This record gives sequence, structure tokens and C-alpha cells, in this order.
Amino acid sequence: MEIIVIEKRTFEQMIQAFASFVNQIKELCHKGQNNSEWLNNNEVCELLKISKRTLQSYRDNGTIPFSQIGHKCYYRIVDIEQFINNQQNKK
Repeated sequence: MEIIVIEKRTFEQMIQAFASFVNQIKELCHKGQNNSEWLNNNEVCELLKISKRTLQSYRDNGTIPFSQIGHKCYYRIVDIEQFINNQQNKK
């Protein structure tokens, strides 16, 4: 295990930035949408700020549930919110 030491002020700034990010994600998830709506790959990648390859890995290992119609994948907003909450709880 590698240990990284940072200044307290830097750590607090990181925590604040992460909290701000979480609030923005929650706002985007609830803005004009209900929990029964679906998001496509691009929307999920943009929302989570991840690459398409990372999203593919999340699908492959079952981290994020999805539905597929033809060659297109769709994700329920409630599942993405749960993923975000799980990531927060790991911190």
C-alpha cells in the first residue's frame, strides 16, 4: 500500500470540490426528469465524467445495470444515482 501525504488545507479543498461535484450530479439527475427515465451512453459518460471504455468496464463487471435495445445501451437514472451514492460511501 502506498501512502501519500498532503497538506490539511489541500485535503479540505479536495473534500469541498468533491461535495460540490456530488451536488451538481444530483441536480443534473433531478433536473426536469423523473426516476423512470433512461440515459444513453453519452449522457452517463458526461454525467459521471468517465470515458466510454470505463462505462463499458462498469457494464462488464456489473457495477452499473443497463438495458440494451439492439446495439444501444440505456441506464435508469435511479441506477446512476445509486452508483454515485455507493461511490460516496466508499470515501
